[in-house]
Amino acid sequence: MLKVDGLKVNYGGIEAVKGISFEVPEKSIVTLIGANGAGKSTTLRSIVSLVKPAAGTIEFNGENITGKDTNDIVAKGITLVPEGRKIFPDLTVLENLKIGAYMRKDSLTEDLNWVYDLFPRLKERHWQAGGTLSGGEQQMLAVARALMSRPKLIMMDEPSLGLAPLIVKGIFDIIKEINKQGVTILLIEQNANMALRTADIGYVMETGNITMTGSGAQLLADEKVRAAYLGK
Repeated sequence: MLKVDGLKVNYGGIEAVKGISFEVPEKSIVTLIGANGAGKSTTLRSIVSLVKPAAGTIEFNGENITGKDTNDIVAKGITLVPEGRKIFPDLTVLENLKIGAYMRKDSLTEDLNWVYDLFPRLKERHWQAGGTLSGGEQQMLAVARALMSRPKLIMMDEPSLGLAPLIVKGIFDIIKEINKQGVTILLIEQNANMALRTADIGYVMETGNITMTGSGAQLLADEKVRAAYLGK
């Protein structure tokens, strides 16, 4: 579904991403793991054209989308759940969800029911301001808002960041359920253990390069990965 080939991204004179290539098959869960500053978030931001690549190509369903307008990329079926959630704290849960569907002209009823089924807590709090929700509820809202555009591919940047372990498990259960319902997922996650247990395919990024690839199970069992990212 997604094919990234030779991607380079620069910030000023710094080469943040150094010519990486990877693929995300349709209906899979793929994870990028690595330390802070490895270039993971920059990679996601370049896919949706929030930063412009210096070189390389990004293809989605066989179409070159490199550097296209972000609105066009969202319309083609890619959404990003950004690190830090970035919900609108003064708007209600329902208003946040409607913003996720800002490009749509059709009825939202079916999709609102879908995300409320996935996240019953949001239905209970649909009238509350986003800023009054707990951290876990805000993360649920960020994911639900992204789903309101009916994406084919949803990219998530550190969905478990700052959340309690029990909440993290709930978020990953939702990730698996979304995928089971046909949405492809590209996941950045510092909780390498949970990410690799969830993913079909994993890539390890270090200082702007992809240094390892394999199935989630293969990387989970690899001694170098365990020593670097799993504390074992």
